[in-house]
Amino acid sequence: MGGAAQQLQKKATIAYKAIPHFPRLTVEGHAGALHLGVCGKVPVAVLEGRAHLYEGFAPAEVAFPVRVLALFGVKTLLLTCAAGGIGQFATPGSFMIFADHLNLQGANPLAGAGDPRWGTRFIDLTRAYDAELRRRARRAAAALRLKCFEGVYAGLLGPSYETPAEIRALRRLGADAVGMSTVGEVIAARQSGLRVLAVAAITNRAAGLGLEAVNHQDVLAAGKQAARNLGRLIKALLPKVV
Repeated sequence: MGGAAQQLQKKATIAYKAIPHFPRLTVEGHAGALHLGVCGKVPVAVLEGRAHLYEGFAPAEVAFPVRVLALFGVKTLLLTCAAGGIGQFATPGSFMIFADHLNLQGANPLAGAGDPRWGTRFIDLTRAYDAELRRRARRAAAALRLKCFEGVYAGLLGPSYETPAEIRALRRLGADAVGMSTVGEVIAARQSGLRVLAVAAITNRAAGLGLEAVNHQDVLAAGKQAARNLGRLIKALLPKVV
């Protein structure tokens, strides 16, 4: 989904490896670059690629790029990811606006020694996803005639995809989509006081709900197909979220 960075004007690109303490990514499809530029009249920083717990990173390492942006004055964070569809409306090619999440990763970036630079340790996640940003995202998607719905994201550790039994359990827990990312960054962003909007591109039906087995190459291919519409949605949203 790094195509969103191509929409920036006056762009400067910095590889993660050139930034002290930024993660060195290992997953295909995650470039590992920070892009700084302007989209329309909005100054934007784009993190192309993220670290995952399943790569062996600590929760604080996963959250570090978001915390750096917060220290540099970013006020609004728009997160994107690919996800497997569980709910009725979570069909391939659709987009899910996060209304809430289930943190089932067994990790939290706030655990461990507290650091006052990031914010208070005990944060309220009742409204983790900004209601006004969600409303504006729904309106933007409707104007673009994109298939879009609100739902609950289940964040799991990975990297194996889920079993059909696990998907049945997640459905009973109220999950509409499942993935292996995003939750840690959201928690860290809220600790730093950022407004958060998260959008998942549904790339496949989760295990046991579709006809085909789930594999990473198919997810990458579906993500590339979704990238154009995701880029359109982000471009329409940016003037409305700052």
